[in-house]
Amino acid sequence: MKILTILGARPQFIKAAPVSRELRKKYEEIIVHTGQHYDSNMSDIFFEELNIPKPDYYLGVGSGNHGKQTGEMLAKVEEIIVDEKPDYLMVYGDTNSTLAGSLAASKLHIPVIHIEAGLRSFNKKMPEEINRIMTDHVSNYLFCPTDTAIENLKNENVHENVVNVGDVMYDAVLYNKELAKEKTSILTELELKGKDYYLITIHRAENTDDEEKMRNILESFSKIEGKKVWPIHPRTKNKLKGYGINIDEIPGLEIIDPIGYLDMLTLEDQAIKIVTDSGGVQKEAYFMKVPCVTVREQTEWVETLENDANILVGTDVEKILDAVNKEVNPTYKEVFGDGNASAKIVEYLEKH
Repeated sequence: MKILTILGARPQFIKAAPVSRELRKKYEEIIVHTGQHYDSNMSDIFFEELNIPKPDYYLGVGSGNHGKQTGEMLAKVEEIIVDEKPDYLMVYGDTNSTLAGSLAASKLHIPVIHIEAGLRSFNKKMPEEINRIMTDHVSNYLFCPTDTAIENLKNENVHENVVNVGDVMYDAVLYNKELAKEKTSILTELELKGKDYYLITIHRAENTDDEEKMRNILESFSKIEGKKVWPIHPRTKNKLKGYGINIDEIPGLEIIDPIGYLDMLTLEDQAIKIVTDSGGVQKEAYFMKVPCVTVREQTEWVETLENDANILVGTDVEKILDAVNKEVNPTYKEVFGDGNASAKIVEYLEKH
């Protein structure tokens, strides 16, 4: 069996690592990297650290408006499908790469496997939400990370080959967390002590494309007391430059370039709290048992909200500050599976 895997963004590399390890024990896998994340710090380092085989195809699409980016990927992936004639096409999550891959395959009658299916924020202004819905409705195998995802698909009348296998990102965290302790020196390099700083990540278009929201977010950061570390996304950096915003003047804020996965796990694990708008970082915070503040109005990971493990604050300055300063003592439950999602995916495909 030949599976064509489409990857394009940093979270997808993380999710693909444990799945590829399991897949390649039995099947042939062809990896296509669309180039959606084209910065080497956002891409190449992940293949090296996570021991993912180098991509068989690199499309070099890069950034651009949604239509242009998705359209270019769609055309190039279609050519590869025609040449490679895979039995299945596998996509992850909710990016433009996910949508392009699933549409190209479905139009050529190649069965689509969607990993991390069934997520919904119920906010169709988010491009990720459109990508999720469309991908789920053309997919033939839908591997869900939670019971909530299963229910979302049932409500949309999607029933066939829908399975809760758990979260493949949980597989990745369990596999790499101890490795990170051995191999990273990020705390020493940044002269940080454990539980002595806040970790920040902001990259969602719903925030970065809105100057007023970004100014509110940055005002809140200026009022958070103590050290703050922000591995800044290249797109976010460019947006702030375009708005004429100088973040170097925010007290206590250390801006660093994007970092590898192992370094990121270490920074997450040792943070006082994490302030983010990333879906993946919300989950990693939950896996690490580190309180999270999410700078969005909704989250697709509703399981993380219980008992203030994750607090939704939007971009209101006072709400962000209140959540950051709030004393919390969350409980963390095994709602994302048992860390064997990747093996369950391969087992299900083998049986069906």
